[in-house]
Amino acid sequence: MQLLRKEDIYPKEVYERLRPEWRRRIMVEKQKRRVSVGDHCTVHFENRDTMHYQVQEMLRAENSWDKPGAIEAELEAYNPIIPRRGELSATLMFEYEDRAERDAALRKLVGIEDHVWLQIDDTPPIRAQFDRLQLDPQRISSVQYIKWHLSDEQRRLLKQEGTVVRIRIDHPAYSAQAVLSEETRRAIMNDPD
Repeated sequence: MQLLRKEDIYPKEVYERLRPEWRRRIMVEKQKRRVSVGDHCTVHFENRDTMHYQVQEMLRAENSWDKPGAIEAELEAYNPIIPRRGELSATLMFEYEDRAERDAALRKLVGIEDHVWLQIDDTPPIRAQFDRLQLDPQRISSVQYIKWHLSDEQRRLLKQEGTVVRIRIDHPAYSAQAVLSEETRRAIMNDPD
């Protein structure tokens, strides 16, 4: 998938005009790409469109379109999340309403980078590759950026109607799995191309 360039970013006035319809479209797309894994974890499969929207929203939230280097900084932060050829990319979120419960859980989840898997049909499970800058030996961040590198066979199977795709977390402090809906499989099937 092609990375975002500065020229792809809409100026403030254009984005504000386009935003209502674009936001509706992206929210529908994001819903198709969202998978709950247990009670406290969601996986959001990302692509160029979701990251383009994220960059625009960050610029909007910070009103930083005209600040020197702001667009470049957002592109530097979000371009690495766009899947490249042979990859699926996702935002992994651990969500707890209670702050104390969340803090305790995030401390217990140290080492999560060795325990998140994607399995496509009967091929060997693929361990997620985490952004090492987000890992800490004391406490993990509640938001993690992850990628899975798919073989040609896994990419082919991902495109087949009815292929079972699973996400599994087998950390001692959090164990859960989810089967992707057919709608989600279809939404992500071309991401690795």
